[in-house]
Amino acid sequence: MELFTAFFLIVLLFVILGTSLWIGLALLGVAVFAMDVFTQRPAGDAMVLTIWGSTSSWTLTALPLFLWMGEILFRSKLAEGLFAGLAPWLNRIPGRLLHTNVIGCGIFAAVSGSSAATCATIGKITLPELKKRGYPDDIAIGTLAGSGTLGLLIPPSIIMIVYGVAANVSIAKLFIAGVIPGILLGALFSGYIVYWSLRNPTKIPAADSGMSFMQKIYEGRNLIPVVLLIIAVLGSIYSGLATATEAAALGVGGSLILSAIERTLTWKTFKEGLVSACRVYCMIGLILAGAAFLTLAMGFIGLPRHLAEFIGSLNLPPLGLIVLLTGFFIVLGCFLDGISMVVLTMAVLLPTVEKAGFDLIWFGIYIVLVVEMAQITPPVGFNLFVLQGLTKRQLPYLARTALPCFVLMVFAVLLVYAFPQIVLWLPQNMS
Repeated sequence: MELFTAFFLIVLLFVILGTSLWIGLALLGVAVFAMDVFTQRPAGDAMVLTIWGSTSSWTLTALPLFLWMGEILFRSKLAEGLFAGLAPWLNRIPGRLLHTNVIGCGIFAAVSGSSAATCATIGKITLPELKKRGYPDDIAIGTLAGSGTLGLLIPPSIIMIVYGVAANVSIAKLFIAGVIPGILLGALFSGYIVYWSLRNPTKIPAADSGMSFMQKIYEGRNLIPVVLLIIAVLGSIYSGLATATEAAALGVGGSLILSAIERTLTWKTFKEGLVSACRVYCMIGLILAGAAFLTLAMGFIGLPRHLAEFIGSLNLPPLGLIVLLTGFFIVLGCFLDGISMVVLTMAVLLPTVEKAGFDLIWFGIYIVLVVEMAQITPPVGFNLFVLQGLTKRQLPYLARTALPCFVLMVFAVLLVYAFPQIVLWLPQNMS
């Protein structure tokens, strides 16, 4: 009976989502329906208490601050400086300036925390420049789609904050656990660019005129502001001087100062950045509230316990469980955004995951990796929407160009499963 109820509620949720109703309101609507129909508990007071509890966490305060920091940087010249600083160093590497997508996204991810902001900011710089220099659209757009997801994995990461709150684990440890996997994934993307370039040498434009070492160093000065901001934000967390929330406030202050120095900080850009960050956070907050109440409703019905018992009754080995969960999240990612996926499933899955012996820090990074896959899977791949706005291309074309990066993410999941110390070595040795 419980499994039938679960199936019915899932179908109802997807039907409502198919009407284009906001995700947060769809989650709340299904939760109210479940409470009224399947339980004796009044929905009103439970909904109020749950919404307040899920949105008033002090830890969650870091989320709007990191969003605001990304919006400030998005409107500054810091992102343009990334291309100017990186380009001279990449001329002799197979693939040449295509690597600016990967490295630029990796660096910007370390000060943004948002996949969409990373993809949009770097894409606005690199795509026109690469097109002007004669690089093929397919490989340029595809590697940008994949590299933009590094905004979720390289700290500070918004989705890590959400997972840390949901799973009650240290956000600082999650941040530091994402460093090596983020570098690994970026290396895989760059490796694919090298491989593709060696297979298609005629499609890569000739190298620019060479620069002396000192000229490259001089151009590299454009990277200094971004690097300093990264050191300030992440260094304050890992040194113990600041919490994630305090570091986010430091990042906002630092980005405002840098923007003012560059004379891109005007009342208009300040207001636009603040309004945009508030709009995105309100969307995320509504999703968190709806998912928290739906989780409560499912708890009253008994679905989490029965689902955990069902998964446990399969007696899957750890690898089988990871394969099952990966397939589940990939399918779920075709319909829900990453924030919804995390908050909607964690309460149900965490008991089973802990019973299987997985470290919750490791599982958090695994979740981020599979959510990254969802960023480039249609029809609800946020990075694909961003790229559609940048390139005016259709979603099927964008998904096809991003497919190699999707395959590399699957390979990265297998690597961190086979070698969990890729994730756990830093947090274990720096705690």
